[in-house]
Amino acid sequence: MKKLFVALLMVLTVLSLSVFANGSTEAPAAQPAAAPAATKPAAPAPVKSITLKLSEVHAEGYPTSLADHEFARLVEAKTNGRVKIEVYTGGTLYAQETGSIEALQAGDLAFCRVSASPVASYVPAINAIQLPYLYKNSAHEWAVLDGAIGQKMLADIEASGSGLMGLCYYDSGCRSFYLTKAVHTVADMKGLKIRMQNNQMMVDMVTALGATGVTGIGPNDVYSAITQKVIDGAENNWPTYQNMGDYEAAKFYILDGHTRVPEILLGSVAALKKVSAEDLAIIKQCAKDTEEFEKTKWAEKEKQSEKIVREKGTTVIELTPEVLADFQSRMAPLYTKYGKGYEDIIKQIQDIGKKY
Repeated sequence: MKKLFVALLMVLTVLSLSVFANGSTEAPAAQPAAAPAATKPAAPAPVKSITLKLSEVHAEGYPTSLADHEFARLVEAKTNGRVKIEVYTGGTLYAQETGSIEALQAGDLAFCRVSASPVASYVPAINAIQLPYLYKNSAHEWAVLDGAIGQKMLADIEASGSGLMGLCYYDSGCRSFYLTKAVHTVADMKGLKIRMQNNQMMVDMVTALGATGVTGIGPNDVYSAITQKVIDGAENNWPTYQNMGDYEAAKFYILDGHTRVPEILLGSVAALKKVSAEDLAIIKQCAKDTEEFEKTKWAEKEKQSEKIVREKGTTVIELTPEVLADFQSRMAPLYTKYGKGYEDIIKQIQDIGKKY
C-alpha cells in the first residue's frame, strides 16, 4: 500500500512538472485589433489646360515678338497653367496680317499681332488716329492711345461684330518712305510705285503725293518685290526697314514721319469662348501688362536699327520744314474724306498735342 501511494505521488509530480514546463494550458488573451492603416490623401486632379496659338509676321527678337512671348509667359503663370499660348513668329502660320485676321474671325487662331491699319476696315474710327502727320511725337501718340480715345477704339473692335477682340496697343514708331531713288520734294514722288498696307487711306495718301500705292505684298515679300522692280520702295519704321533687310534693296530713307500707326494685339471672339470668364479676364489684363514691356524693347530696337542702316550706307534724307509742310498740305482731302464724322476726335487729338 505504501508502495502504491509513493508511485501515485511520483506520477502526479511528473505531470505537474510537465504542465509548468509547457506553459499555461489557458487560451491566450485576445489581442486588440490593429488600428487601420492611415488613408493616403488622394492625388490632386491634373490641371486641365488649353493651348492657343498666336501668329506674328515679325522675326524672333523683334520687339513685338518679344512682347508676344512675354504675353504667353504671363498668361500661363497667371492662369496656373490652365491656358498656354504657342507663339509662331516670322509669318510661319500666316505670311500676311490680313490672313491672320481672317483666321481669328473663323476661330482657327486665337491671337495675332497686327498693324492698326487693316483693323480700320472693321472700325473706321481707327483711321482718325492714324491720319498722316497727326502727331507731334511719340509722347503725343501714347497720350491718345492710353487715354479715353484709344481705349474706346479697342473696345469698339469687339463691339463691331467682326469677331475680333482688341487687347492692347504696341509701339511701332513712325513710318517713313524708303525708296530706290532720292526724294527731296513732293514732285520727286511722282510715278513711284510704293508698297502700302492693305488700307485704302494709306493708298490714298501716296496718291495725293503723286505716287501709286501697291497692296497685296506681305512684309516678308517687300525685299524681293523691290529687287524684281515690281515696286520702287515701301514705307515703314526703322526696325522693319532694317530687320527685313529692305535697306539693302532700297538705299534711300526719307524722314517724313508721315504716320504713327500703332500695332494691336488681337484676340478671336470665337476661339476665346473655350476659356472661362475668369481666365479671359486674366488674358486681357496680361495683354495690357505687356504694353510697357514692348515700348521699352521698341525704343532699344529703334536706336539699334537706325545705327545699323546708317553704318551700312543708307542715305537718310531729312526734309526741310518747307518741304515737309508741302507734304502735309497734300493731306487735306484725306482729312475731309476719312475724318468725316470724327472731326471731334481729330480736334481732341490735336488739342492733346498742344501739351507736347
